[in-house]
Amino acid sequence: MRNPWSLARAAYQVVRTIRDPERLQDIVDLARILAPPEAMRRLADGLWRNPSAAAALRERPRLGRVDVNALRTLPRGTLGRAFAEHVVANGLELGALPRLPASTDTEYVRAHLLEVHDIWHVLTGFSTRVEGELGLQAFSLAQVGSPFAAAILTGGLVNTLLYAFPERDVRMRAIVRGWLLGKRARLLFGGAWARMWESPLEEVRTAFGLDLEGVEALLPPVAQSC
Repeated sequence: MRNPWSLARAAYQVVRTIRDPERLQDIVDLARILAPPEAMRRLADGLWRNPSAAAALRERPRLGRVDVNALRTLPRGTLGRAFAEHVVANGLELGALPRLPASTDTEYVRAHLLEVHDIWHVLTGFSTRVEGELGLQAFSLAQVGSPFAAAILTGGLVNTLLYAFPERDVRMRAIVRGWLLGKRARLLFGGAWARMWESPLEEVRTAFGLDLEGVEALLPPVAQSC
């Protein structure tokens, strides 16, 4: 059983993240709380049943150091150039993300999902606004069954109810889009993205079955919130 101090700290962080879902450090800290070792163990066990994920768990590819300036020199339309533009446009500091250990399956799953988060943003076309983050968490939940994704989605819905109800249509549409994309696409987990920087983004999306236009066509337009 967790001690009362740990539970109180977790509750405080959940409330703070619900109020401001863009707080990076709170989200990183919550990953340790909302996706404890036993939940990550179950997630890793499930991934072993997928051939591509099993290969990644054996080989454990890491993203490594990313030279954003070098990626910005790649031709437009490549995955690397698109990722660099995403990093710059959103003022992201890749060095702010912790370099997590990956000596066990569960450690690797946690480390990999953290370091490829923004690559998945680029591949799926989700923004870094709240609705985009919720959409990407829905995608992650559909793809790998991440307990952290489920928890953040729950917090996002509470945030919508309490603080941003007029945004409900935009956020729910993003969540549905993410779920559909995740279910229709090949598994992204374990992708050796560092080897694909020079590949055309659209070719990478096609290879993984990320049919952005097809899923978009299934969704209704955003209704006027009131």
